[in-house]
Amino acid sequence: MTPADRLLQADHRAAVHNIALAAAAGTFNVKVEAGDPQLSGDAQKALLTQYASRRAGLTFRSQSLSARELMNVAGRVVTRDVRISGQARLASIPGGAIVTSNHFSPLENLFVRRTVAGHRLRIVSQLTNFAMTGFTGYFMRYGDTIPVSGDREWFGRQFPGILQDALDARQWVLIYPEQEMWFNYRKPRPLQRGAYYYAARFGVPVVSLFVSMYDTGRPVSADFNAVRYAVEVLPVLWPKPELDVRAASKDLQRRDTVQKAAAYARAYGHEPVPEFSPRDIAGWRHDWC
Repeated sequence: MTPADRLLQADHRAAVHNIALAAAAGTFNVKVEAGDPQLSGDAQKALLTQYASRRAGLTFRSQSLSARELMNVAGRVVTRDVRISGQARLASIPGGAIVTSNHFSPLENLFVRRTVAGHRLRIVSQLTNFAMTGFTGYFMRYGDTIPVSGDREWFGRQFPGILQDALDARQWVLIYPEQEMWFNYRKPRPLQRGAYYYAARFGVPVVSLFVSMYDTGRPVSADFNAVRYAVEVLPVLWPKPELDVRAASKDLQRRDTVQKAAAYARAYGHEPVPEFSPRDIAGWRHDWC
């Protein structure tokens, strides 16, 4: 049984129910997972201070290298049956880039990592993930992740500086413009402007990906059939130099929205619509939510 199959054996009924409610309300970027960590303002500041103070140290770099190597190994295992197309489009990018993709699973960043193999991939992750424990917490803290937080000092000064350092070092940075993870949700959701703002601000391209999911018909739990995945590399989007940062970021956001919707239509044979259907959850074995 694959790691993706084992993930489908967990209880996702509450999340699917919350997805149905959120889609009906038109709130496509809200949290739907139950039990996500909650952090007080003081706890957030403590985690951010800890990250900032440790990230340049030798111990942090050593742990990051170990975590990166472990993720590369895990990625080869998890993604061995994932179909990837369009990688030739990546050859045109000479330096750093912002990567965007749909956000539907804790594992899909491994699909992205394999797709952009040869480039060091940094992942922007919500600060609450850095409070997790065990192996998950270890990878969240050391797996080339960059915390994002609403803390004004962090978001206004330190976070952009870390992004710029990564991009200047020719690294690629994955930012999920859908924000929250919606488990196995097939449709592209409204894209928030942050990823495109940073691409425009730092003058780097957007590597646009779309992952489609197909039901195999093979049951792995009472709720899910096994799912196979396909990653499509969409046309690379460059900010238009004649536009200011605000206008360029909105243009990137619009173009990525259009091409992700087109990728969905190619994958599934119909245009995405906002109305929820149980078929929107890949592998879901029920007609109720």
